[in-house]
Amino acid sequence: MTKKRIALLGSTGSIGTQALSVIREHPDKFEAYILTAGNNADLLIDQAREFRPDTVVIANETYYDKVSRALAPLDIKVYTGEEALCQIVENEHIDLVLTALVGFAGLRPTIHALRSRKPIALANKETLVVAGELIIRYALDNQVPILPVDSEHSAIFQSLTGEGHNKIEKILLTASGGPFRTFTSEALAQVTAAQALKHPNWDMGAKITIDSATMINKGFEMIEAHWLFGMPPKDIEVVVHPESIIHSAVQFSDGSVKAQLGIPDMRLPIQYAFSYPERLSLSGDRLDLFKLGALHFERPDQERFRCLKLAYDAIIQGGTMPCVLNAANEVANLAFRQGRITFPQIPDIIEETMMRIPHRSHPTPDTYFEVDSEARKESLEIIGLL
Repeated sequence: MTKKRIALLGSTGSIGTQALSVIREHPDKFEAYILTAGNNADLLIDQAREFRPDTVVIANETYYDKVSRALAPLDIKVYTGEEALCQIVENEHIDLVLTALVGFAGLRPTIHALRSRKPIALANKETLVVAGELIIRYALDNQVPILPVDSEHSAIFQSLTGEGHNKIEKILLTASGGPFRTFTSEALAQVTAAQALKHPNWDMGAKITIDSATMINKGFEMIEAHWLFGMPPKDIEVVVHPESIIHSAVQFSDGSVKAQLGIPDMRLPIQYAFSYPERLSLSGDRLDLFKLGALHFERPDQERFRCLKLAYDAIIQGGTMPCVLNAANEVANLAFRQGRITFPQIPDIIEETMMRIPHRSHPTPDTYFEVDSEARKESLEIIGLL
């Protein structure tokens, strides 16, 4: 395998820092060619000093002078602004783009990368949630692979490798259940953001950790699996698996089930996306089945965790409704973290927004951005912040 030049969109976040750990472990295989961050200028500077990329982008223009001055002695090009993110992924020297931006912000750069025929290592699930039909069409038209980085979709991808056109009956999408898996509805009404941010198995950013607690994250992953693997939502079954050892599985037409297992470590799916179809060595703990002892499985409770049902409703309606789902969730997620709403109000706000925003079929790229803006405004009005 020749050395790959990688553009890391969101290098200072949870996925980005773990991706740099993979690059650090295999400097002969991968190069951090471009690093980007939104607001974390200090960490971006530290990363640039260590990895010496060709270019860095700080999206928040307030920090441009600080980053530019710090990196001037290293002859690293520095750009700023959201538009720079879109332009930088078109660089002809890039071999792979890791999209690790959080939320709707990942959509536009991903579109630009696909149009420029750049392979995508996809860690920004909202890109497919919001505009899956469009993104898959761009990937097919430009003959560009989308390599999943989410642990669940990587597990499905790994389980399908070598299976050719063998018929799939069902995707089994595993979920930890989050920190409130055993809470009653009454207890859920009292939970705080601090409690929700303590995920039992995974180390993730704040927004995604809250999404895991509400289980809308699993709804997003169901929608992502629908687009990545061409499966109808009814054939994507969410399975609560508290140990997070089976990362997901595929059931074939003969009844056989293939699964990918491993300890919770996001470096593994990141590295697999970077090195596919090769497997490289990776430091860290190994799965010990004797120590593990047992695995447990449950059906998700869609009455206590209504966000999961709302995700199924959105993808069944199709068109722009998943875009509305995502926008309303981003607003409600942040409002909960800020203490402005309670935990059970998150699905209430999402559902009300979905009822208020008209459904549009076969949207254009501009339509998605218009609907996203409309849904955010509507959600803010529902909360009482406008």
